[in-house]
Amino acid sequence: MMTGDDMPSVPASGPTRSGTAQTDTHLSAERREAARVLMMRPILTSVTNPEETALVRRHATALKRQFQTQLGYPLVVETGFARLVKQPLPLDAPARGARRAKKDDLLTPRAYTCLALLCAGLLAPGTGEQSVISSIVEQLRRDAASIDITITESPADVRAIVVALTHLVEWGLITETEGTVAAWGERKDEALLTVHRPLLAHLLARPLANLDGPESLWEPDPDAPVQPRRDLRRKVAENPVVRRESLTDAEADALSRERRDIAHALDDLLGLTLEVRAEGVLAYDEGEELSDLSFPGQHTTRQAALLLIDAAIDSARPTAETTAMFHGREVPGLLVPWFSVREELEQLASRNARAWRTDAQDVDGLLRSVIDLLTGVGLAQETDDGIVLHPACARYRPVPEHTPRRARTNSTTQGAQDGGSSVEDQDLFTLLPERRTFEQDV
Repeated sequence: MMTGDDMPSVPASGPTRSGTAQTDTHLSAERREAARVLMMRPILTSVTNPEETALVRRHATALKRQFQTQLGYPLVVETGFARLVKQPLPLDAPARGARRAKKDDLLTPRAYTCLALLCAGLLAPGTGEQSVISSIVEQLRRDAASIDITITESPADVRAIVVALTHLVEWGLITETEGTVAAWGERKDEALLTVHRPLLAHLLARPLANLDGPESLWEPDPDAPVQPRRDLRRKVAENPVVRRESLTDAEADALSRERRDIAHALDDLLGLTLEVRAEGVLAYDEGEELSDLSFPGQHTTRQAALLLIDAAIDSARPTAETTAMFHGREVPGLLVPWFSVREELEQLASRNARAWRTDAQDVDGLLRSVIDLLTGVGLAQETDDGIVLHPACARYRPVPEHTPRRARTNSTTQGAQDGGSSVEDQDLFTLLPERRTFEQDV
């Protein structure tokens, strides 16, 4: 038997090459996940998102460098919070209003007013770290009166104040220390709120002191250097579809010459896959997570929009050369007149009355919701004459999913036994494989 002195010596060594590669891969995946979280939630706090905030702090140095270099976004990471300061989108970009987290409703103009006044009041000199909600609301009403805005105690104004305060709670800017905002809104029960003033200072993308008016917040920084590659990466990362005609000459040149570099940068930072077509460019997320507006999917509006696209393309039979006028400019796409949009939605609502229920009865509301959705995901543009469907709509042509009766029965039973969804809960359609142009659909 060998003793310790007889054992052959083994030279000490560091990590193996494969071990180092695995570590690097793991760190890259963590950093990418942190970046994706920040794109979805530009404000993170250790109170509202403790795990995500810790992940961002762990990779803060690399993330700051990547966001600044690739997208031109400053990243502020301090004790207790992280704030990704995105740059304003252009005026012609789809509107993306703040949404209530639980109900997914857009904030009303009144709630936006209260939100702005609350932030201004909480940042005022002399405001303490803690305050009772009645004092905060009283300050809000005084500030509103100073600029000729009346905030009353009417139920509508109280709801707007509650929505604004709840939004600040969800962002982590204030914490309900004792009591709740909801209880104050319902019964005027007092509540003690803790204000996170260090984070409040980073809420706006740029200081207001040197701006001429609210519109200046959307204007590009005149002192910022022109960087076509960075601007292109930002457009693709922030927009569902980037139309070819919306690119500047320098951005179009960068897309043509440096497509691989742009694709690599978006994949490395966010895990997005770049897709370039004749009519535009987009970056898609295979995990279907990196979006604040999902399409297609469940809900009447999404199903109606999907069916409207199919009906419009099937009726007009557009080709790759089909164009429409948008603000005096000829663009690739299909113009669907308003009367055709409404007529088709009326027919869809009638055919799907049982499934869509109350949504089918309000055709005007359904029309507005469908148009907002299609413009929001970059598939349509509104004009006085109708909507212009982008050629990317061809990606979403639906086909019915035919399931044999026996298999359909079994799957329904299995779903019920497993506590999962039944056939009625699943999407009505599956998507066809992607297509390059309208022409390949006809």
